[in-house]
Amino acid sequence: MADILHKVIEENRQGEAYAPFAEDPNAYNKKFYIESYGCQMNFSDSEIVASILHEEGFGATRNLDDANLVFINTCSIREKAEQTVRNRLQAFKKMKDEKPGMLIGVLGCMAERLKAKFLEEEKLVDIVVGPDAYRSLPALITEAEGGQKTVNVLLSREETYADISPVRLDSNGVTAFVSIMRGCNNMCTFCVVPFTRGRERSRDNLSIVAECQDLFNRGFREVTLLGQNVDSYYHTTASGEEITFAKLLEQVALVSPLLRIRFSTSHPKDITDDVLHTMAKYENICEYIHLPVQSGNTRILQHMNRTYTREWYLAKVKRIREIMPDCGLSTDVISGFCTETEAEHQDTLNLMEQCRFDMAYMFSYSERPGTLAARRYEDDVPEDVKKRRLEEIINLQNKHSRESYKNDIGKTFKVLIEGDSKRSDADWCGRNTQNKMVVFPKGNYQLNKGDYVNVKINTATSATLIGEIVE
Repeated sequence: MADILHKVIEENRQGEAYAPFAEDPNAYNKKFYIESYGCQMNFSDSEIVASILHEEGFGATRNLDDANLVFINTCSIREKAEQTVRNRLQAFKKMKDEKPGMLIGVLGCMAERLKAKFLEEEKLVDIVVGPDAYRSLPALITEAEGGQKTVNVLLSREETYADISPVRLDSNGVTAFVSIMRGCNNMCTFCVVPFTRGRERSRDNLSIVAECQDLFNRGFREVTLLGQNVDSYYHTTASGEEITFAKLLEQVALVSPLLRIRFSTSHPKDITDDVLHTMAKYENICEYIHLPVQSGNTRILQHMNRTYTREWYLAKVKRIREIMPDCGLSTDVISGFCTETEAEHQDTLNLMEQCRFDMAYMFSYSERPGTLAARRYEDDVPEDVKKRRLEEIINLQNKHSRESYKNDIGKTFKVLIEGDSKRSDADWCGRNTQNKMVVFPKGNYQLNKGDYVNVKINTATSATLIGEIVE
């Protein structure tokens, strides 16, 4: 299947919105348009939806005006994300008023909680579909075409979409996401995911390895294994063999030494020495871990139901660096969680000083309806205090990022070329094993996207390494 390109539209916490489109816009009579927001799992889900729609004769388009069917794949992590979705739906509704027959649908994490509001109160959409119900889309679309408002937000304990070959929405043809599991069992009090994506279940390992092999055969050179908590991946084969995440990593690494493997996200309580030793063993498993901490204070961590302490987290970071001294490390941090004191905020800053993350996603706490925190705790930290604490966290992380990138000056890294630099088509860009973006001149070398090249770093910003190709 031909690759589907994408257009970046709007920023969001874990990713950016995009709209996929068909390379040949005249190949299909019916066309669909998707915007996705939120985490990488949402982007991966949009690729599954695109595959289902293609089978039903819908072609993707980047031109909203051409679309018969418009979907927005939603995120409930932050209030800002929900407001962005509502604004987009209102814009779509205005278009629909001038285009009879156009259908609007909501996919993903906001579907269950806001289905009545979207369908009945605000009358913004025709179709509402939850993350486990995408197979029902063809039937729902048919009903909606007949004038019915349609909805399916049922969660499943079995659905993994393992048999669906996603339509790749990434335009570079080099990197791809591969979903290995769905749902989450952790019940962090601030998080809505267990209620919107259901309980944890893992794909069978053979389907994952086969998908990675197919991607490699088609020219892709990097896969990111996705799950809400990849380290709790677990599958028992028909012969009774137990496949842990460490075993799965090894199986994917053995597809080819030219296929790079990344993964996201890890939970501090679940990442094992077996995983770390497997990463260290295989050169094509990138030495980079996203390890969300959320807070540097044990009482707040318990309040969040993170099931580890400050000391546990610091020990885990120490262990990672014992086994992989050069491992890249990033995290998530929340400022101003319920009852957080100034001293507890200082504990977070202190933990950041000890860990020295290369990068972090940082937010002030936003109460999400339906979460355990919303039911149990008062959101009692004033907004101005949250914002001031967040600013201190951001300033400290920016300092650490600058130092981390500056420390790489003079080093040489193996870089996978992902495409032209955003600023100049005279430069290539790609990432090193630690997930840092590297930009370098093309020069007279006969190189292509998907090639590996050694790059010596000459200078750096707080988010980019800049260098030159060396033999």
